[in-house]
Amino acid sequence: MKKIILSQFVILLAGTVFAWYNFSRELISWRASGTCTLGCSANPATLTNPFYTPCFYGAIFFTLAFALSVILVLKVSKPRV
Repeated sequence: MKKIILSQFVILLAGTVFAWYNFSRELISWRASGTCTLGCSANPATLTNPFYTPCFYGAIFFTLAFALSVILVLKVSKPRV
């Protein structure tokens, strides 16, 4: 069971880092030149604010899932009395 929980932790960590990296690239590009480089916008032709795109919401949910995974890892690794 510990291997599965640790695997989940690593996968969510990688997904969280990847999601926030993509969102930050999109945000920097949008602020610098007003373009959508990654295609995270629902409609790239409209130059949507990056905070309203699926990339941002995906990063938020990955972060929440990762936080729950951290709690689970800490609970499992805690020695029982």
